[in-house]
Amino acid sequence: MAINYSRETREQAIGNRQQAIGNRQQGRELFLPFNWGRKALLRCSQVGILVTSLSLAVTAPAWSQSSPTETNTIFLEERQLSQVEETREAQELDFSPEIIENSPVLQEWLEEVPNVLAEIRNDPSFRTKLRLGYSQFPSTGQSAGFNLGIEDLFIGRTGLTVSGDYQASFNNEREAFGTELRYYVLPLGGYVNVAPVVGYRNLTTGDFSTDGPNIGVRLLLVLSRPSAADISLTQTFVSPGSSEEVGITTLSFGYAVTQNLRVSTDIQKQNSRAEKDSRVGIVLEWMP
Repeated sequence: MAINYSRETREQAIGNRQQAIGNRQQGRELFLPFNWGRKALLRCSQVGILVTSLSLAVTAPAWSQSSPTETNTIFLEERQLSQVEETREAQELDFSPEIIENSPVLQEWLEEVPNVLAEIRNDPSFRTKLRLGYSQFPSTGQSAGFNLGIEDLFIGRTGLTVSGDYQASFNNEREAFGTELRYYVLPLGGYVNVAPVVGYRNLTTGDFSTDGPNIGVRLLLVLSRPSAADISLTQTFVSPGSSEEVGITTLSFGYAVTQNLRVSTDIQKQNSRAEKDSRVGIVLEWMP
């Protein structure tokens, strides 16, 4: 009898426990909306505290703001972080010392990123040229001769250049020499440029001879920079306004065959009251 009583008691206890668990789950379901509302209310209060904090930060008086020392400290920390980031990016490039040593462009870019646009506009699209060539003078019995000179020697980093030349026939019937200044008024890196010309020139054709100031203009069209291919047209007047005035028109085509060597062709017309002369030249140009 004691054993039967014990089993009934045990079964009753198990039943009471299951009922209590069921009541607890039912209570949770009943109070679930309340829990959601409590969480929503808690989040709203947190948002309100955040907004209030921001408002107080914005409207804080001057005495409560950061001191200059703290501001400088923050600035220095940000700068150090930026430098660390730049160093990390440079390390990620993983250039060997040999590559960096043999690349002036890479060395320049690692030191400071250049203003590429400014360099393109100001780096000359044409170069200084040393000239030596053969000349033919059709108007003087197809006389042969030579010509030599220097063209567009830059004065500093300006648009001002110096040029000079000498030409003569082997039979001494033709001779001309002179020097001139050119000032290119447009950006030196452009494909088109214009330059006023001022200089001195001496001319001898048979019995006619004159000399004096040489004034004019030069038009330069760069087909491929720098000086890989270009066309130039120059019009000048020797002793303008005088009875011995001479107009000289020169058309030149140049093409580079190597990095430093060009072949150029000159076609020149020389008009005066006494003579109308012409010259054709083939010139080798060395670009240092």
